[in-house]
Amino acid sequence: MEESLVKIKNLDRNDIPKYKIIYNAFKESIETKTYKPGDSIPSINEFSKAYRISRDTVYKAYTLLKNQGLIKSTPNKGYYINDNKLKVLLLISTFKAYKEVMYHSFMEKLPDNVIVDLQFHHYNVKNFKNMLDLDSGEYYKYIVMGFNHPEVIKAIKKIDDNRLLLIDWDLSSKKTTNYLLQDFGKGFYKCLENALHLFKKYDTINFIYPEYSFHPWESVAFFKKFCNKHNLHHRVIKSSKEFKIKTRNAYISVNDRMLYELLDQCLLYNLDLGKDIGVLSYNETPIKRLTYKGISVVSVDFKEFGARAADFITSNKQIQLYLPTTLTLRQSL
Repeated sequence: MEESLVKIKNLDRNDIPKYKIIYNAFKESIETKTYKPGDSIPSINEFSKAYRISRDTVYKAYTLLKNQGLIKSTPNKGYYINDNKLKVLLLISTFKAYKEVMYHSFMEKLPDNVIVDLQFHHYNVKNFKNMLDLDSGEYYKYIVMGFNHPEVIKAIKKIDDNRLLLIDWDLSSKKTTNYLLQDFGKGFYKCLENALHLFKKYDTINFIYPEYSFHPWESVAFFKKFCNKHNLHHRVIKSSKEFKIKTRNAYISVNDRMLYELLDQCLLYNLDLGKDIGVLSYNETPIKRLTYKGISVVSVDFKEFGARAADFITSNKQIQLYLPTTLTLRQSL
């Protein structure tokens, strides 16, 4: 039995629950291949007796190990190391069309032993903190799409840097944090510059930023900078209820809900995209290639986004990357 006992460090620490210390010791032994799939481990009673730890504490640790897919139990035979199943948390805001592209690319690149727990926080702080589940359970790695709130930033800082990948927004001030981000500022500005010759066709350039949007305000700031530099008449539309399209206007939409409202109004007033009004949308989706002979978009490659996120799971290399933001021109502008 002595040969099968896991080596546990810092069991006398008071700042970490003992069941988590046991859990971490097993997890480390599995990751370093000290334990291999199929190896047996001590029963709860054996472990409790050997380390003089309460049976309830050992049971709690074993339950967590089972929930994470690291061990399994067989009736009348005992506990065994599972087939290296790794549980990963993918915590994002909402499930929209472009995120679906990212998600499917992410899942396609993962090996079979990775289990993905997909959660949506919907920009709710309480949901966000509960879904991280830092107190009662642990994931092998965390991929987190956060938002700018003090409690969110505080919760993120509790996760070990090597196990955390921030996506979309950079909410960490630590240089060691892994990130895979969009460039909502300079990258967006460069795309606007590339479309300048088309924007000049219109009397006014409108940035639609509805009251329910969580899109980074940084894009609005760079939009204003672009328009001021080129003396383009512009405005920011913040009220979705009062939105009404006007001819000889161009619209930049960061929200697909508002994009669909805009297209509905085009049908209602029999307006021609690319002539009567112009439209530039944020985030590429399959339907935007087909709608109204195509909607012009500013976007990162969400297939690459998913593939890069999968690389973080399968390797131990640090990733700190801004994905290229590109402009795809179609007839809507």
